[in-house]
Amino acid sequence: MAEGKTWKVRVTFAIILIGVALMFTAVVTDHWAVLSPKVEEYNATCEAAHFGLWRICTKRIFMKENETDKEKGCGPISLPGERNCSYFTHFVSGESSEIFEVSTQREYSISAAAIAIFSVGFSIIGTICVLLSFRKKMDYLLRPAAMFYTFSGLCIIISVEVMRQSVKRMIDSDYTVWIEYYYSWSFSCACASFVLLFICGIALLLISLPRMPQNPWETCMDAEPEH
Repeated sequence: MAEGKTWKVRVTFAIILIGVALMFTAVVTDHWAVLSPKVEEYNATCEAAHFGLWRICTKRIFMKENETDKEKGCGPISLPGERNCSYFTHFVSGESSEIFEVSTQREYSISAAAIAIFSVGFSIIGTICVLLSFRKKMDYLLRPAAMFYTFSGLCIIISVEVMRQSVKRMIDSDYTVWIEYYYSWSFSCACASFVLLFICGIALLLISLPRMPQNPWETCMDAEPEH
């Protein structure tokens, strides 16, 4: 690999690794969305929830009149309270998360998790290809690596959209008490990883392409070898 090309690949790869780290963070954490019920009165407990791809956590929060605003629902979720987390029943038998199971279509949760796993797999394969490309005469692996990273970004944003639809259906459902919601930092990590993986994946593909002819009488085959 030419020296000028090597530093471009390394800079792009470093940014891609940040995207991969954000994607992994989003997949393994459970702060994609925070749900809140309507609060009728102060000096009483309410139950807020946050969830991710694999489990849901509920927290019982005591709403003090001078410290909270019931118009904004139960919370904020950062307030102290009794916390209980459980994995979704379609992933771990024996666990209980009936509220989630009744209020959303089970297929949404499974689809979002499965697509996220594809994103993880594509990013791992892409990273292996990039590392191997630094070996002599193996820079041709940069092109499939770029495609894998682009596919990884597309998968994670599809997972984000599936999760967004899941939250919307949960809020609109008549079977739950949730009326307020907002997307949390895990959701932001997923969106940021899509931007980095998709853009840098395309950039890596452009970097890996052969040098374009600089004169009208040149062809791509006349370009100087890169190694």
